[in-house]
Amino acid sequence: MSYTGPEFDHPLPRRSRLRRPLAVALAVLVPGALLGWLGYEALGGAGDGEAGRVTGAASGGPGATTADADGDGDGKPAVSGSPSATATPTATAASLAGKVVVIDPGHNPTNFRHPDEINSKVDVGTHRKECDTTGTSTNSGYSEAAFTLDVAHRLTTLLRRQGATVTLTQDADRPYGPCVDERARIGNAAHADAVVSIHADGSGTGNRGYHVILPGEVQAGAADTRGIVGPSRELGKLIATDFGRVTGSAPSNYVGDGSGLVTREDLGGLNLSTVPKVFIECGNMRDSKDAALLTSGAWRQKAAQGISEGIVSFLRG
Repeated sequence: MSYTGPEFDHPLPRRSRLRRPLAVALAVLVPGALLGWLGYEALGGAGDGEAGRVTGAASGGPGATTADADGDGDGKPAVSGSPSATATPTATAASLAGKVVVIDPGHNPTNFRHPDEINSKVDVGTHRKECDTTGTSTNSGYSEAAFTLDVAHRLTTLLRRQGATVTLTQDADRPYGPCVDERARIGNAAHADAVVSIHADGSGTGNRGYHVILPGEVQAGAADTRGIVGPSRELGKLIATDFGRVTGSAPSNYVGDGSGLVTREDLGGLNLSTVPKVFIECGNMRDSKDAALLTSGAWRQKAAQGISEGIVSFLRG
């Protein structure tokens, strides 16, 4: 609020006898103070003190807690359960340069629209079996295909941050499949250093936990796994160990005798592979306790992290 008019004018103050001496003193002191401040700024200001740390946090530096706090360049803070929330680049970000990883998200979200195609038989060496299936789902309708694709995306982000070249066998970018034999060929053609097929089981209530499926020794028709059994087992053991540690989940209580490892000779994706490959069943979608984990974005991030750490350990030798 402002007031104008003669009734609000203040009387003029009397001239002080000290005015001239004070003006002279200020004329001497002010330039000196200004020169001192400029010298201080030239030498780096606050240096490593509190003011410097506050400035770093406000500008998105090492102390940032707001804008782009997850460092993914989108200008937004990390969201719990997102691929950026728990995955931070490390000093060894280029350690997997030159390594090729193929991620195989089990099933396809639109397989159910193509029953004739996915039920057609393909040769898997030991026998002929269906091209693919629709996969399972939780009792609430969350599909295995949606789960595997979500984990695959998170896993891809983590591995690429380590410098690996990552290919997906499908990204909901085709009407169905690919068939199990083609999934194997994709990894073979990429000369992958490791292939991981992501799944979730559809067993009975009370059956809980994860297990990693390893290729058995098969030599029949187009299948010959003799060269990959050893390295695939090493890959599977590392993934099983790291997956359990990171997610806090226990190995399967219904297959694998508590080891979290199962060997099979009937899966075309393994039989026809010529590069190290394993499947992981991350949990049982039909058990309510496992389903609560599988439907959690934060837990899926842990699942991707566990799988990633196993792959990285394998590739580093």
